Amino acid sequence: MNRRSFVSSFAVAGAAVATSSRLLAQAVKPRPRVGVIGTGWYGGVNLGVFARCTDVEFVSLCDVNQRALAKTLKLVATLQTAVPKTYSDYRTMLAAGGHDIVIIATPDHWHALPAIAAMQAGADVYLEKPISVDVIEGEALVAAARKYGRVVQVNTQRRSNPLYAEAREKYIRSGKLGHIGLVETYSYLQARPTGLIPDASVPAHLDYEFWAGPAPKLPYKALMEERAWRIFQEYGNGQIGDLGVHMIDKVRWLLDLGWPESIVSTGGVLADQPPYTATITDTQRSVFVYPGLNLSWEHRTWGASPIPARHWSDQWGARLIGSQGTLNLTMLEYVFTPADGGPREGRHLLSKSGDLENLDFSRNDAYVDTENRHVLDFMQARVTRGRPIADIEEGHLSTALCALANLSLELGRPLSYDPKTRTVPGDPEATRRLARPYRAPWTHPDPATI
Repeated sequence: MNRRSFVSSFAVAGAAVATSSRLLAQAVKPRPRVGVIGTGWYGGVNLGVFARCTDVEFVSLCDVNQRALAKTLKLVATLQTAVPKTYSDYRTMLAAGGHDIVIIATPDHWHALPAIAAMQAGADVYLEKPISVDVIEGEALVAAARKYGRVVQVNTQRRSNPLYAEAREKYIRSGKLGHIGLVETYSYLQARPTGLIPDASVPAHLDYEFWAGPAPKLPYKALMEERAWRIFQEYGNGQIGDLGVHMIDKVRWLLDLGWPESIVSTGGVLADQPPYTATITDTQRSVFVYPGLNLSWEHRTWGASPIPARHWSDQWGARLIGSQGTLNLTMLEYVFTPADGGPREGRHLLSKSGDLENLDFSRNDAYVDTENRHVLDFMQARVTRGRPIADIEEGHLSTALCALANLSLELGRPLSYDPKTRTVPGDPEATRRLARPYRAPWTHPDPATI
């Protein structure tokens, strides 16, 4: 089972939800009115989680892909009797008003502008990761959330996974792991195609001009209609921005890490031989330097993985190395290996016995209630008007680290970002490139003028 089918299966599995939290979410009256911008794969996942965990009404759906829009409209028809209005332009949808919540699950290059517009229109926002494609977009999102008093939950949902909270208490906060001097996050998933991909005709159901929006309008490829737009740096931040942001954010939450002192990244396209179409790296190593701690990210989309192949989730995780042992966390397990050679211990969500043994890899419901908990945390923050567990500022910091790592790689030198001045001190070129150029007629958001 691949990552997409696994995630899609638990999106409809209806995993257990804490009764008190569910009642809280359903007690909000009148029913929150929800609009969805981006109705593809994860837009549908988010819609399904909100439907099973909360008492909301979906009033609007927006997408430049009419096929995706029609598919999601059919899904909503199975969830409620009221028919939501459909739009191809998010600005028209937001101008119509009546939204308490807006879910944004567009491609990454379309996260910032709709999210800011939704906040300006008075809605709280549930925003997919990474929140932006550059650092200044992220600064503008934080500025908008604070100016308009909006609750914004970023879907870095591992913060809501009870598996990680359990591991944090048992090994980090207890001191059992000892002094942590190194954290290695990694992915060896094969997520970058090699060679040339032919151009294709833009299908009639897709407004490709609007789809490209503020990003460069590359020659259309058929795989852009699905998730494979991620193989183009023009529309995201590569493997580190897609997969690394989850692991980096998880470690930041576990260890309470803020901005690093410096960032350095190396790599590139080291294995794929030209000519090729993908513009993201196939190899990257990034180091985020904190006082007394190095946090690294590594991905390689080629060659054999150094991790035994049991399940694809084993190839994507975080390894915390302490003086008393090593704690490895993937999506489905945590494993503590003592430094003195003692027996391993931990828990795997596919275990029939609640430990690391008797694993059943045929199960597809093992994500437990993480997605549910994350949405419910957002709904509770809406009631209290407090900050959710994955507040926009946390999402910005984790996203910015990925963008800065890419910038370090492109420039070939270490970078130190100052969030107070929104600059890379002493490096005017890097400072200028903290905001990507936008394609006309779109205008890059400015946090100083939000």
